[in-house]
Amino acid sequence: MKFIKYPLLAILIFFVANPVLSQTESEYDVKEHYTKMEVDIPMRDGIKLHTTIYSPKDKTQKYPILMQRTPYSSRPYGEGQFRSKIGPNEILMKQGNIIVYQDVRGRWMSEGQYDNMRPYIPNKKEKQTDEASDTYDTVDWLVKNVPNNNGNVGTWGISYPGFYATYSLLSGHPALKAVSPQASISDFFFDDFHHNGAYLLSYWRATALFGYQKTKPVDTAWYDLPELGTKDQYQFFLEHEPLSTLDQYYKEDNEFWQQLKNHPNYDEFWQSRGIVQYMKGIKPAVMIVGGLFDAEDLYGPFNIYKSIEKNSDNYNILVYGPWSHGDWARNTKRQSVGNVYFGDNISADFQKNKETVFFNHFLKGKEKLGLPEASIYDTGLRQWNEYEQWPPKNAVDTTFYLGAHQEFTTTATNHTETFVSDPEKPISYNDEIKVVFTPREYMTGDQRFAARRPDVVVYETDVLKEDMKMVGPIQAKLKVATTGTAADWVVKVIDVYPPDAENYEETQPHLNMSNYYMMVRSEVMRGRFRNSFSNPEPFTPNKKTEVDLTLQGINHTFKKGHKLQIQIQSTWFPLIDLNPQTYVDNIFKANEEDFKKQTHTIYGDSAIEFSLLKE
Repeated sequence: MKFIKYPLLAILIFFVANPVLSQTESEYDVKEHYTKMEVDIPMRDGIKLHTTIYSPKDKTQKYPILMQRTPYSSRPYGEGQFRSKIGPNEILMKQGNIIVYQDVRGRWMSEGQYDNMRPYIPNKKEKQTDEASDTYDTVDWLVKNVPNNNGNVGTWGISYPGFYATYSLLSGHPALKAVSPQASISDFFFDDFHHNGAYLLSYWRATALFGYQKTKPVDTAWYDLPELGTKDQYQFFLEHEPLSTLDQYYKEDNEFWQQLKNHPNYDEFWQSRGIVQYMKGIKPAVMIVGGLFDAEDLYGPFNIYKSIEKNSDNYNILVYGPWSHGDWARNTKRQSVGNVYFGDNISADFQKNKETVFFNHFLKGKEKLGLPEASIYDTGLRQWNEYEQWPPKNAVDTTFYLGAHQEFTTTATNHTETFVSDPEKPISYNDEIKVVFTPREYMTGDQRFAARRPDVVVYETDVLKEDMKMVGPIQAKLKVATTGTAADWVVKVIDVYPPDAENYEETQPHLNMSNYYMMVRSEVMRGRFRNSFSNPEPFTPNKKTEVDLTLQGINHTFKKGHKLQIQIQSTWFPLIDLNPQTYVDNIFKANEEDFKKQTHTIYGDSAIEFSLLKE
C-alpha cells in the first residue's frame, strides 16, 4: 500500500481539483491595498475558530464583510503571508471589501472535532452548536470587533464552502444580508459521494480529506492521499472489487470510510446531514450559482433554489452557466468543458454583471439590481436566457417511448431490448486511461465508444428539421427486468453533431466533432432504491419492474441538423462502483462470488419525459 509521500502534495492536488482554492494570477498586489489579521474567535461552547481578516488600508469609508468558511484551509498562515487573490472575484477585491476566511470547526488551525456535513440542530439548547451557531457567533464577533465595517455581512463559497454558505442562511444573524452558495453540496447521498444511492468510486481518494481527525490546530496536512501505483484508474478499481478490498487503504481511524460502509442506505445518518429540507423562512438575499456540466455538485444548487423558492419569501435567484465545477471563479477567456467550446468571457461577464452587482446592491446599497429570476445558459445555442421562473412556465411536456429499431416513438410499444451486463467488463464513463482526482470532462464527453458496445442500448431521433429547445429536469420512467436480483440503470441524454461539424481548439487531437456524441445530461439509479432510498429491496428475477429517475435540469437547444439520442446501460465504471447484480444488504461488504453476469431487458413502454420550450 502506498500513499503520496508529502502532505503538501495532497493539498496541491486538491487545490487543482477545486477552483475555489486556486488563486488566479493578478497584477493587483493584495498586500499593498490590504492589512491582514489572524484571530481565534471563541464560539459559545468555548471552542476557538481560526479566522483570517483582510481589511482595506483605505479608511475613508466603511466596508461590508464578505466571508467564506472552509474546511480546506484559510491559508496562508503567518504574519506577512498574503493570498494573491481574495474575495469572490477580482472586481470585489479591487473595489474594497473586508474579506474574511475561517477554518471551520475541527479543521486546520481551528479547535474542536470535525463532523463531515455536520447536522443542523433546529432547536438548539444552551451551548449546543452546529454550523449555523458557529456562523452566528463569528458574524457577531466580526461586526462588533472589526474596525471600519458597515454592519452588513455576505457569505459565499464554492463546493464544500458553498455548503457552509448555504448553512449560514440558518444562522439568523440580522447582519447577514446576502448569501451566494455556489456549487453547494446539499446532501452526500445525492451529491459528490453518491448519486441516487450509487457510490461514486471516483471520489474514493477524497475520503482521505474528510475522514481523519487531528488532535490540535495544524498548518500542514495531517492526512495523505492513497497512491494507486498505476496511471490506469479503470484497471486499479477493477482489481479492487469488491469494495471491501479497499479497506487496506483506509483503516478504522478514517471515520468517513467507516461511515460510508456502515450506512449504505439513506438512513438517519445521511438524512440529518442534508441541508435542503431546512431551507424555510430564509431572510437574506440569495444568489445560487451552478455549472450545467458540474460533475460534483449539480443536484445541490437546483434543489436548494427549489426549496427556498417554495418555503421562503426572500430575494432568491438562480444562475447556471456552461461551466464545470467552479469555472465561474476563473478568468479563462475561452469557456470550454472537455472537447466542447461554449463562448468567450462567460465567467468574466458573470463576475462583473451578476456576482458583483448582487453583493454591491445588498451590502453597499449600490448599483441597480435588475437581475433576472433565472439566468440559464443555452448550451446548444451558446447564449444566456433569462426566465421569470425555473423551470420556465411556458414549456410543453413531451413524452418519447423507447420503440423498436432503437427509435423514439410517440406511443408505447410491446418491443423489448435485451443486453448482458458483465461486472468483469464494465462500461467506462470516459474511455480514457488516466488517473483523475475527481472527474470533470466526461460531462460533455464523446459517447461514441459506449454506443458501439453491445451492453449499451441506443435510441435516436431522425436528423432534426428544426431546433428543439429542451428545458428543466428530465424524467426517465423505465420498465425493466433482470435475470438477477439487483442492477443499476444509467440514462444519458446526448446531442449528436452533424457530419460537417468543425473541430474546436479544445477538441482532442484523436477526436473529431464530426458526428460527435456530446453528453448533455446523465444520471444513475441504484435499482434497489427504486421505491425508497431508506428501505432497499431486491428485484424479482425476470419480472417487469418500474424504475424511475430524474436527470437534473438542462437548458439546451438540439439544433437543426443534429439528433437527440438516449443511451441506457447498467455499468458506469469507475465513476460508480460495481453493482454485484446479486442483492446483498450492503454492497460495501459484498463478496467476490456475489458478482454475477445478468441479462437485462428494457420494455417499449419505457418513457423519457422532456419539457420543450416553444418560443
